[in-house]
Amino acid sequence: MAESKKDYYEILGVPKDADDAAIKKAYRALAKKYHPDTNSGDAAAAEKFKQASEAYSVLSDPDKRRQYDQFGSAAFDGSAGAGGFGGFDFGGADMGDIFGDIFGDIFGGGRTRGGANYNGPSRGANVRTSMRITFEEAIFGCEKETEINYKEECASCHGSGAKAGTSPVTCPKCNGKGKIMYTQQSFFGQVQNVQTCPDCDGTGKVIKDKCPDCYGTGYKTKRKKIKVNFPAGIDNGQAVRLAGVGEPGTNGGERGDLLVEVVVSNHPIFKRQDTSIFSTVPVSFADAALGGTIRIKTVDGEVEYEVKSGTQTDTKVRLKGKGVPSLRNRAVRGDHYVTLVVQVPERMTEAQKEALRKFDDAMKGITDGEKPKKKGIFK
Repeated sequence: MAESKKDYYEILGVPKDADDAAIKKAYRALAKKYHPDTNSGDAAAAEKFKQASEAYSVLSDPDKRRQYDQFGSAAFDGSAGAGGFGGFDFGGADMGDIFGDIFGDIFGGGRTRGGANYNGPSRGANVRTSMRITFEEAIFGCEKETEINYKEECASCHGSGAKAGTSPVTCPKCNGKGKIMYTQQSFFGQVQNVQTCPDCDGTGKVIKDKCPDCYGTGYKTKRKKIKVNFPAGIDNGQAVRLAGVGEPGTNGGERGDLLVEVVVSNHPIFKRQDTSIFSTVPVSFADAALGGTIRIKTVDGEVEYEVKSGTQTDTKVRLKGKGVPSLRNRAVRGDHYVTLVVQVPERMTEAQKEALRKFDDAMKGITDGEKPKKKGIFK
């Protein structure tokens, strides 16, 4: 086997057992990166583009790849003059498909496909807006009303944009196709691409006499009230989609949608994370030491909770089913997690201080882990 002068697999960055799809993907990435039209005057990029194209022309052709695997690039040294780079013939490779995609990415156009008419129905654009709701409204769901700028068909021209008694005419620049073809000079010569017709904006029609009521747009804008139903459990930043309330389509296309993003106001007590609610509840020193009943606020109202004797600050309590409903199933709710914080009195009377001193004296001798005697203060 003759020694290979160039490692085409290494140039494309693929293994020797790479399939056709992997080879094509690797080449397309390199061609797009080093294409001369995006690296004007860069000789190094032009050389890399040349090498990548040469490697692809061989590895994408089954017969040439078989010869290369056996004899290396020396198998093609005598093929100078066959075209392409350094005598390489690109006829066997699907270069048209490759470069059509590349030039579409670089120049914003695309390849023509048999002179197809691009002037078909086009869906209208989506419209976005936002609404603020309260914490509780997000938890349980609500219905709100908002006003938007809504485009309706002009009653005078019935959406044509043309003055009454006239009609739009076929665009002479694109012959009604909505797209025009232009020629781009590339490294390989001339390449044909398409772009939206600038005269008709892709509609294929031009209006000579515009409707005076809508100024040729075919639509009139008015303020319209829309009711929006926010489902229980919706979270800040999520959106409700209202189908068919967006921008009108063109050439008979359907309307876009209205996307209403929700902004949830902060709550003074509750914090939310997914379907869980968190809050902090103060507990008196006496209740923490002796135990007792406290009331905890939840989104469903207050609930009673029995504090155990000897409760320490930062004790965590879980209230099952008092959290946020699931968007998928309103009957399934998360939990409410409460952190109990023992409050230390900041101001006390002399009588209270004396009582606390007596309490401290009574507690002396009882260390952590010891249990009080039968007739201790926690009897």
